[in-house]
Amino acid sequence: MTHSPEIPGLRLDVWLWAARFYKTRALAKAAIEGGKVDVQGQAAKASRLLKTGETLRLQRGEDVFEVQVVALSGKRGPAAAAALLFLETEASRETRLRLAAERRAANAGYRAPAGKPDKRARRLIQALGDLDAL
Repeated sequence: MTHSPEIPGLRLDVWLWAARFYKTRALAKAAIEGGKVDVQGQAAKASRLLKTGETLRLQRGEDVFEVQVVALSGKRGPAAAAALLFLETEASRETRLRLAAERRAANAGYRAPAGKPDKRARRLIQALGDLDAL
């Protein structure tokens, strides 16, 4: 993965793909068109030329990232190299980790069944229902 300072700008969707925020350029483009990515606080197009030093706010699922572009690269490389392309703000990282912990805690108590209960399980459920009626 090359970090060349000679690049005056790089397409936003290409950079998001190279920085491993999205698996494909098509997903990056769809997120940009869907309003999930802001550059410098403004909505952007996929073809917008991104420059170093600009700040991005992007939403991926329930996670919101606020990052500053440190380097430009049009090639997708290993995750360790992609992490060098941006710098996430400390407030963004703390908020994202806190919300993830809250989501894990909310889902910790209940485990949805893998499928429909079989004949034996249905009979046990009905038996428990009869006990509650007494």
